[in-house]
Amino acid sequence: MASVSPLPVEALRRVCDASQFGFSTTAELEPLEDTLGQARALEAMRFGVGVRHQSYNLFAFGPPGTGKHTTVLQYLKKQAQHEEVPSDWVYVNSFADPHRPRAIRLPVGRGKKLSDDMEKLIEELRASIPATFDSEAFRQRKQSLSSEFEHQQEQAFEELRVQAKEKGIALLRTPLGLTFAPVRGEEVIDPEEFSKLPEADQKRIQKDVEALQERLQEVLQQVPRWEREQRRKLRDLRREVTRFAASHLIEDLRSQYVDLPDVIEYFDEVLSDIVENASQFVQQAQAGPQPEAPPGLPQPMPPGAAPGPGRRYLVNVLVDRSALTGAPVVYADQPAYADLVGRVEHVSQFGALVTDFTLIKAGALHRANGGYLVLDALKVFSQPFAWEALKRALRAGEIKIESLAEKMSLVSTVSLEPEPIPLSTKVILVGDRRLYYMVSSLDPEFDELFKVAVDFDDRLDRTDTAVAQYARLVASLAQRENLKPLDAGAVARVIEEGSRLAADAHKLSTRTASLLQLLRESDYWAGEAQRGVVTTADVDRAIGAYLRRGDYIRERMQEEIRRGTILIDVEGAQEGQVNGLSVVDYGGRLFGRPNRITARVRMGKGEVVDIEREVALGGPLHSKGVLILAGYLGERFARERPLSFSASLVFEQSYGGVDGDSASSAELYALLSALAEVPVRQDLAVTGSVNQRGHVQAIGGVNEKIEGFFDVCSQFGLTGNQGVLIPAANVQHLMLRPEVVRAAAEGRFHIYPIETVDQGIEILTGVPAGERDGQGAYPPDTIHARIDERLARLAEHAKQFALAARGERSV
Repeated sequence: MASVSPLPVEALRRVCDASQFGFSTTAELEPLEDTLGQARALEAMRFGVGVRHQSYNLFAFGPPGTGKHTTVLQYLKKQAQHEEVPSDWVYVNSFADPHRPRAIRLPVGRGKKLSDDMEKLIEELRASIPATFDSEAFRQRKQSLSSEFEHQQEQAFEELRVQAKEKGIALLRTPLGLTFAPVRGEEVIDPEEFSKLPEADQKRIQKDVEALQERLQEVLQQVPRWEREQRRKLRDLRREVTRFAASHLIEDLRSQYVDLPDVIEYFDEVLSDIVENASQFVQQAQAGPQPEAPPGLPQPMPPGAAPGPGRRYLVNVLVDRSALTGAPVVYADQPAYADLVGRVEHVSQFGALVTDFTLIKAGALHRANGGYLVLDALKVFSQPFAWEALKRALRAGEIKIESLAEKMSLVSTVSLEPEPIPLSTKVILVGDRRLYYMVSSLDPEFDELFKVAVDFDDRLDRTDTAVAQYARLVASLAQRENLKPLDAGAVARVIEEGSRLAADAHKLSTRTASLLQLLRESDYWAGEAQRGVVTTADVDRAIGAYLRRGDYIRERMQEEIRRGTILIDVEGAQEGQVNGLSVVDYGGRLFGRPNRITARVRMGKGEVVDIEREVALGGPLHSKGVLILAGYLGERFARERPLSFSASLVFEQSYGGVDGDSASSAELYALLSALAEVPVRQDLAVTGSVNQRGHVQAIGGVNEKIEGFFDVCSQFGLTGNQGVLIPAANVQHLMLRPEVVRAAAEGRFHIYPIETVDQGIEILTGVPAGERDGQGAYPPDTIHARIDERLARLAEHAKQFALAARGERSV
């Protein structure tokens, strides 16, 4: 098998040559207007926005920092400029059922105008109606009705008095009411004199009094009817006078809204209600000035009372589009239930909570109606009932304002049921990829309502064209943030860091949040150095300072290795002991650290014990990697006989969970070393997963893992023999720190690309791995031959023990 050579220096870091740029600083570059590296996402956005069918809402997802919110909002705002401004919406009082306010759609800008016109109408009615009722003409007509009633009463009583007088009887008024009494001449006959009259006269007088009394009762019974008639005529008079005072004012408004039938119908209802409730204007005028309402609230009203004469005719402008030049684009950063669908507010007055249609407030769906609504998906799912309310509105195609407290029977306050408003809007949820797939699998309605997936990528190919565009992106961000321009060298260094962030030498990171942070901090260090242009040194200092600020835990671990608290050997050789590499991730910061992995072998039945799994510290992926080792050993050494050993594997001084299969190759090397009884070089570290055929597979965090072992070796002193074995498939991902590259260039540190376990074990032990010959035997003095011989001895020992246990001996 051909030996594996260390990687050349140019393979360890893909350097960006600043001489390829045709500019001195980014101030010379045109800003990049398009979103870089998101062709798939923009294509999905165009499709989702262009499809005008219900339920084609969008979910934009991708890794954090890729500019999802910014890209979505910029695209929607650009698209919305070419679209029609949607209608205004207002709520008005429903006079027939005040608990169900009416919604009216109005052309753009007409909602505010209608509100202003109605306020002016109210002010004019407050003056004109009381003035009309206080006019001389009204008082005369009212007095005429009163005189007519009095004359009618007097005429009836006068006729009765004449009838009584003709019969010698007088109609008298007493404290107890009207009564009849006999008279002689002008004098009333007292009872004593009446008793002296002849009996025939007494009977005649009594009969006449009884008849007159019946006639009096008939007259008295007609009085309430006359009073009702008088009140009816008075009401008709008031209606007539009120209609005369209000109709011409409302007719002036009608002429301005003839093209809006709903508004004309509303004006008819307003006029009818004014006519019926004119007395309230008079009472308000007589009561004098009312208490001022708090700023932003309508005039207060007594608890339990219907809206006052001014308040009940107001127009509540729910959505005013007069300031828009295109379709609305709304980003709701707090999508709680009421913030989405709107709410009905209450005002505390005299110890009670009261409300009316003027206290209906718009939600994000109202403001975005006819346009686009952008929501943070995680916040929507986190707010109680917000997701259900959003789905209900999208399914029904209308926005219905409902009190959540009333629906849950938490309060008994009387509220309103506003008329629903038709909904026509595109909703765009923004979140991460995991959230998208989780909701898609758990909520069957999700895919019906959000049919368009807008998938943002966090990387793009590092081609010459992409590098040029990346430079323009750097220029755009610097100009947008008012940062100092960058020279060509600084841009080249930023591009290299873009590949480092992408963890791939042939890719560039599209996480603009991280890129912008680097530019801001580089600008700061350029300012500290009193430079007007950001240079390579400023970018390097920004990167170093960022690492330094979050380097406490890594430094502590390195210190403990240097002091011997954590045992890591970087020289010599040990049997069954390998330096594995892992990545520590805390707060989004990654660093590599070596771990001592040991294997111990004894006679047994082919079991490989994963100590991490046995004590519940090993994750499922790590356990899978250990089981793969057993499969590899079985295929390699137990084709025709059982494995006669037991082994134990452990991460030494590991006190937390271990997961992932990137250490499986290191565990296999330790196991092979223990079986072959051949020591392993401790000046080398290993990373990579392995399959059952012995192929070494790619892993993540390769740069951090290499640098972690490099840092350990550096603090003990580089000997020129130290290095790291990595999967050959990871070579394309290498973007190592400059100091690691320099050490490799000077021959003080080496990176070996490994394709198979056989290659790795040869480098680690200096002993050939060995391949089977035609008879299935391994060449002598090879790793595999030694393992085969060891397994044969263990099998023989196991056989002898078994025979001895049965009292037999081998022949």
